[in-house]
Amino acid sequence: MAAFASLLTFSSLATAQGVGRDDAKVLHLLQEPRHRTVYKQDDLFLIDLQINPGDTTYAHTHNQAILRVRISDENGPLRGDVTSDTSYVRDPFTHTLHNDGVAIIHNVLLINDSNGVTRDTNDTPEGVTAEPVLENSWFRAYRIELSPGESTALQTHKNPTVIIQGTPGVLHVTRSDGITHELAKAGAWAWRDAGSAFAVHNTGDSTVVVAISEGRRQAR
Repeated sequence: MAAFASLLTFSSLATAQGVGRDDAKVLHLLQEPRHRTVYKQDDLFLIDLQINPGDTTYAHTHNQAILRVRISDENGPLRGDVTSDTSYVRDPFTHTLHNDGVAIIHNVLLINDSNGVTRDTNDTPEGVTAEPVLENSWFRAYRIELSPGESTALQTHKNPTVIIQGTPGVLHVTRSDGITHELAKAGAWAWRDAGSAFAVHNTGDSTVVVAISEGRRQAR
């Protein structure tokens, strides 16, 4: 699949259906301004979605597999809940999102524009003791709670992986060579390439939820 090659087709279709705000402007998900792309690696896109109370997105079209780490909705914190929707690959969907609540809607999204993996793909990570909370042809995700001072084991994922902080606190994401990336707020993230070993350590004084999510795709 090629996300941007399909923009005009989906925009024309959605506009003809009259979906959107007053200006009837319809965008692809990757162009909608509240869906801010913060990192891209080949056919994987990391998006920080934030919608303030009272705000509405432009109408936008989904046509790729999506994984959501939900930081908060219009009513308040969601503690890094993880969900996924792969139906958009088969059935593109156009909609708007409106925040009619009192808190910011904040999700960190992993978009997979590849064909995913086949059922017999052997890409299980090494060093992960938890069971995945979500696994399909495009994603594998773990949601872990770390107490103050607690660390994960050193782990190596065979797919590109993003570590997303789901609740307030301080986390250190440390590579096997000792280089550390500090995360210090809900929604903060660190990216690890396929095969790059790392551990996550809670250096704060409160329990922190962390989501560790892979973008699964065929080996290149």
